Amino acid sequence: MKLEIGLTDAAPINTSYAPLAVLGAIYQATGQLAFFSEGEFGQIRRVFSAGELLRQVLWSMLAGCETLGEVNGRLGGERALATVEGWARFADQSTLSRLLDGLSLKQIEALRAGMLTLMHFHSQVQHHDWRGYLWLDFDLTGLPCSKRAEESQKGYFSDKKTRPGDNWRGSVPAPTARRSTQTCIQAASTRAIACVRRSTVPKLL
Repeated sequence: MKLEIGLTDAAPINTSYAPLAVLGAIYQATGQLAFFSEGEFGQIRRVFSAGELLRQVLWSMLAGCETLGEVNGRLGGERALATVEGWARFADQSTLSRLLDGLSLKQIEALRAGMLTLMHFHSQVQHHDWRGYLWLDFDLTGLPCSKRAEESQKGYFSDKKTRPGDNWRGSVPAPTARRSTQTCIQAASTRAIACVRRSTVPKLL
């Protein structure tokens, strides 16, 4: 497919992701994503094959989608970008989610091998001049993931508030809540504070 890229200062525009269209054309010309159409990935499921849906997941990542929930908003109206890949449109985000949930272990291994080959082809580390230093920049920003994600761990984000749990006082139902009053008296002999607690429990009729 021959692509013509141009600039415009006024609407309408046919895509917001022209660089992705160029990248897709390069991938097609070089066959670097051919593994997406091989084996089980090439079987058609209604409109799209499994490989086409996986490529759309890749495009959503390159388009800046942090989760599949952003696919419809970012790529839902990108008809021109979809045409470059030979699709009439992009699949719905729920279709992509069901595909990922249903991948078999064999398909995951094939996908991992294909992406590893692609990464080695474009990796700057593979072509690095090892006579000099290799500077690595680690991004320690936490990313949310599913409980079923491989090697996922329970963690916490420093800029997020902790969600109240079942033991939080505010979550106790009103009829069973205990109201208490607390009076503190400074002890003369020690620096500790002695507290006397008087509480009343409402009766349930």
